[in-house]
Amino acid sequence: MRRLPGITVVAALTVLVSAVPAQATRPEDRVAWPWKHPAPFTTATSPDAVTDTPSPTGTRARSGRQAAFAEAARAYGVPESVLLAVSYLESRWEGHGGLPSVSAGYGPMHLVDGRARPGRPHGVGEDPRGDETRPRAIALPPVAPPPPQDTLRRASKLTGLPLGRLREDASANIMGGAALLADYRRRTGGSPDTGPAGWYEAVARYPGTPERGAAGTEAARSFADEVYATIQAGAARVTDDGERVVLPAIPDLSTPRAPLTPEPSLPEPSLPEPLAPKAQRRAHGPAPTPTAAPSLGTERAEKPVTEPATKIAAVLPAAPSPLPMARPVARPAASAVAPDVRPAVEPAIGPAVEPAVGPDCPRNVSCEWLPAVYRRLKSGGYGNHDRSDGPRKIDYIVIHDGETSYDAMTRLVKNPDYLSWHFTIRSSDGHIAQHLRARDIGWHAGNWYVNSRSVGLEHEGYLAKGGAWFTEAMYLASARLVRHLAAKYDIPLDRAHILGHDNVPGTTPETVGGMHDDPGPYWDWSHYFELLGSPLRASGGDTARSVLIKPDYGTNSPNFTGCSGGCRSLGAASVWLHTRPSLTAPLVRDIGKHPTGDSTYSVYDHAARASTGQRYALAERRDGWTAIWYLGQKAWFSDPAGAPTSLPASGPLVTPRPGRSPVKVYGRAYPKAHAYPGGVPVQALTPLQYSIPAGQVYSSGPMTTASYLRAAAFDPSEHRVVRGEIRYRQIQFGHRIMFVRASDVQPLRK
Repeated sequence: MRRLPGITVVAALTVLVSAVPAQATRPEDRVAWPWKHPAPFTTATSPDAVTDTPSPTGTRARSGRQAAFAEAARAYGVPESVLLAVSYLESRWEGHGGLPSVSAGYGPMHLVDGRARPGRPHGVGEDPRGDETRPRAIALPPVAPPPPQDTLRRASKLTGLPLGRLREDASANIMGGAALLADYRRRTGGSPDTGPAGWYEAVARYPGTPERGAAGTEAARSFADEVYATIQAGAARVTDDGERVVLPAIPDLSTPRAPLTPEPSLPEPSLPEPLAPKAQRRAHGPAPTPTAAPSLGTERAEKPVTEPATKIAAVLPAAPSPLPMARPVARPAASAVAPDVRPAVEPAIGPAVEPAVGPDCPRNVSCEWLPAVYRRLKSGGYGNHDRSDGPRKIDYIVIHDGETSYDAMTRLVKNPDYLSWHFTIRSSDGHIAQHLRARDIGWHAGNWYVNSRSVGLEHEGYLAKGGAWFTEAMYLASARLVRHLAAKYDIPLDRAHILGHDNVPGTTPETVGGMHDDPGPYWDWSHYFELLGSPLRASGGDTARSVLIKPDYGTNSPNFTGCSGGCRSLGAASVWLHTRPSLTAPLVRDIGKHPTGDSTYSVYDHAARASTGQRYALAERRDGWTAIWYLGQKAWFSDPAGAPTSLPASGPLVTPRPGRSPVKVYGRAYPKAHAYPGGVPVQALTPLQYSIPAGQVYSSGPMTTASYLRAAAFDPSEHRVVRGEIRYRQIQFGHRIMFVRASDVQPLRK
């Protein structure tokens, strides 16, 4: 490692003292600055940053976040490419204004606050099965998952920097992440003075993978492989400080995959040595001698130094391809996808017997099989999903957030009294757990028709409570999984088939108001579709009759209310819809969600919002505003030419046939009564409270023939599929998809 240029003690201490505010914002942050043990972090600028001399990575003068990575890499002997790549997978180099991620991680290096507690999981206000002929009441069982590894406090001990500063100061956060990587490198038996290839095991330990054994090893390796794939491909973007950050590609970098060494005990790190008068002592010496852990209750820290939260200016076109191929994960032979061979009927009471087969995931993600429970209940019925004795048609992939932690979700899905879904994706490293075979039906979307034709993906995190952003590692793993499933089951990669839970319609007028709202406006649909390899682009010219909603996520900051602790100004994927082309005009009304009241600006209320990727029929344009047809009315959103929030789009459109208006709208595509055989209860063709007046136009998705799966028996051989002759068209009616009878509408020119 290069030694830092000479910095006098006086100059270094002057910088450190000037950065210390007078008071802290949290009780645990109130610590006197360690005068005898100043941290190696300093805002002093190295000569490389102020001259035109090339830096060690070959770039010239750098400032802002790029300089912070360079400074931290030098201070702790971490290869800058490794530090940049780890940070890219955790945060895409963003500071997020000091707000935590969905898994309580802070800043560009995602330093995790291990004292955070998981929130309340899904299950309230919605019947997850969505079949009123067999209602499913969910009781939320108590769950006490282990707390995550507290890398925030460990970084504080390694650097001497107070907790508040590590949370909110992006440069300090990067220094903390570098200290952690160097500490992992020491504890795995290596010297910090090695090239990128020598940091594999340290990188693998960075996300704090909780599992032991094969699953934990695979998850750790998968994350490290992704980091090295990112280094090989390179990356570049403009971050929220307005600065361009570049990770130069190293395509010929080798990635060693030696067996991961056992995790040693974690001695409390000693505070850093003081700066020497003429040269800074290396931050990495021998591993610190184990000492008694100081009481966390005595920690005190300075008031956080907060950098202004600037919007992302742009995503550079030179960024690498959205899904670089990580080194394939080596799995044991038993993990290979195998036929699902199970007894048709499980034991009357007791745990289900599962075959020893592995998960159905792409080979370049970390994935394990953690089966949901299928068994009879003493109280009657069974849980927590429906099994199938053959393949089923899959039309949708539904994106959820779990409103709790990965550990809590993977425990809850093993409870037969709870609900079920197919996959859970972890935030810190993108590790995936599969709970159901695709042939089986999860109880997750609150609409039985959608459940019977979908795969459900739960993501660790929260719509707005407890976390404000999703990690890049989770986005990447989720996108790889969705792309794999879409190819396997012939599912188009568009927003008519890749749905949020908040896009799933209610089944009857009574259930509309209780449908869930996740993953919410902070899920970056535009970036997600880039990772899917199906970016959201304009598909029409000036005469296009529909629009694709696509605000710039980094600069689009709707004024939400209802967040825990208040809603901060954050990037979002939604636009507000007004009754007139004016920001002071009321929001459009949703008679299903608010039968007697008005729509609100709550982050949990999408009654007057359109989301990125959704296509709507164009109604009118006027003075930087665009109107669409929405829930039976004309809805306006701000769409200035200089900063557009929509793109011209082509695609099928429908309008009521003459004499058929107002057209009824449905939440599912069920058959008529005469199609049901004896012994199968008839499902009422109940329209929702909405309708389409004459003259209005809506974007049309796939056509489908009426069907209903009757799956109310523990033995899947007793299930029945009822098929009818009615043809339905799926439409984008409001924020949610809905259905109309094809005979009630007529197609229009695209």
